[in-house]
Amino acid sequence: MTDTTMPEKKAKSLLEVDARTKKRNAVEKRFKAYGIAAIAIGIFFLVALLGAIIQNGIPAFTQTYVTVDVELLEEKLDKSGERDIEKIKKVSTFGYKPLIQNALVAATDGIETEVADKKLAQILSDSAAAQIRDFVIRYPDRIGDTVEFTLLASSRVDGYLKGRVTREDLARDKNLSPLHLDLIDAMQERGAVERVINLAFITGADASEKRPESAGMGLSMLGSFFMMLVVLILALPIGVAASIYLEEFAPQNRFTDLIEVNISNLAAVPSIVFGILGLAVFIQFAHLPQSAPIVGGLTLTLMTLPTIVISTRASLKAVPPSIRDAALGVGASKMQSIFHHVLPLAMPGILTGTIIGIAQALGETAPLLLIGMVGYIASNYPDGIASGFLDPNSAMPAQIYEWAKRADPAYYERAWGGIIILLVFLLTMNIIAIILRRRFERRW
Repeated sequence: MTDTTMPEKKAKSLLEVDARTKKRNAVEKRFKAYGIAAIAIGIFFLVALLGAIIQNGIPAFTQTYVTVDVELLEEKLDKSGERDIEKIKKVSTFGYKPLIQNALVAATDGIETEVADKKLAQILSDSAAAQIRDFVIRYPDRIGDTVEFTLLASSRVDGYLKGRVTREDLARDKNLSPLHLDLIDAMQERGAVERVINLAFITGADASEKRPESAGMGLSMLGSFFMMLVVLILALPIGVAASIYLEEFAPQNRFTDLIEVNISNLAAVPSIVFGILGLAVFIQFAHLPQSAPIVGGLTLTLMTLPTIVISTRASLKAVPPSIRDAALGVGASKMQSIFHHVLPLAMPGILTGTIIGIAQALGETAPLLLIGMVGYIASNYPDGIASGFLDPNSAMPAQIYEWAKRADPAYYERAWGGIIILLVFLLTMNIIAIILRRRFERRW
């Protein structure tokens, strides 16, 4: 017999990548590529959204004004010459329109135009006469003088200077004609027409559909502020107290299990259901004033409570049990261990959840639709704190919704501007949540 030698297998090097390892590495690279692509797509849509909001909303923060010298004729405004404020108030805005027409005729002197004198006032807002009347009532001694006024231009003139309105758009318009735009160009060269920053958009009140150039977000911002005060005053203590009881004191039985399930379910209930509940309970049953911020605040409190309870309970669970045991071991009562040790450690999560819940409530529109905060046009600031809670008002999301459904394109522009203000509010609240979390955060 002869010995046969078997061929020796070549040993594989650890530095050599085999087929299985190559396949596994390829799968890992594809997964990373999918993740990067998902992030890139998300960033793209976010940038596109923010770009659209800024592009469409920034023009709302500027407005076109016309500067004219108005002669406050005594024979028109105070025929008796007694400067009796009650008699001066009897002169309606119609009595001021001839003064505005005379001022525009003087302002366009030397400009070749085919616009009739009686149609010159169409380049101004309908609020121009009211603005001059308010000035005369406030300063009756100026009657007889020639006063320089900076008056709002009409929405179409403003849209023309912003590129939103063209001459072709005005071919069949009853309020303005292409001849008016030629006049505006000439007046702009003289410096009588100017587009400037519109602070009244931030501080002003809503206006009728015929005066979009006068509309502002100021009162709706105030309405949202009073609503958020109601939510903060009610939702924070009630939500935190309920969470502490359920997490630390309540016995584990079917009743508490039922409560926990219902709280989780309430967090997923559509917001319009809370609006129906607020309409039935606070307006129809409790007879609270409709469209009042206190009703909106109470309704949003019901909607925010489940979110605060869930986030607070999660923060309390995150505190290690050793903290409780150590406090009880040195002689502290259960309440002392909770309020002196557990609650301070859970405070960052509690504050974060509360602010995020309030920020979510700030952007809700559906509940406000049912309690009447959309159809009401607030025109005057509240007289005090009580009237701020009880007087009818609107809110920022409701105001944006109302502007978006109006026909005039100027209101559509203002809706985009209102979204910018609302986003600034939400961003501010989230920044506050981050700062508070860092401020109260403790490590163990």
